[in-house]
Amino acid sequence: MTADAPVIALSESECLSLLRTAQIGRLALAVGGELDIFPINFVLDEEGRVVFRTAPGTKLAELVIHPDVVFETDHVEDDELWSVIVKGRAERLETRADIAAAEALPLRPWVPTVKEHFIRIQPSWITGRRFTRGPEPELDPAGTAA
Repeated sequence: MTADAPVIALSESECLSLLRTAQIGRLALAVGGELDIFPINFVLDEEGRVVFRTAPGTKLAELVIHPDVVFETDHVEDDELWSVIVKGRAERLETRADIAAAEALPLRPWVPTVKEHFIRIQPSWITGRRFTRGPEPELDPAGTAA
């Protein structure tokens, strides 16, 4: 990446690789014309699906009503900046096999609360960008970047 190309689109495999390094993201939901966003800690399972835990409440109720979600995670540190977005369908895990597989993942609540429900997002679309940090370019008199 350079100043000439400060934003680089990532391949799906690059996005999945970055998702595996992240621990926290944001889950966006829309129910009844209302938008909500929730911070969550998560892991990716072996099939590249976002898995997280939750307790009964607004998030779980909204996922049951409208399972189409958007998930985003990013990283900002010195000159390393990236963002990955996953669109997909969330499902509460209900079978013993699915729950056992989720329990085997390195996924524990970060706060001292009981989060007994496992949710898995099946991605339908994954995109990401890597960014180069730098100053905004000057505009020439014609209104284009100099």
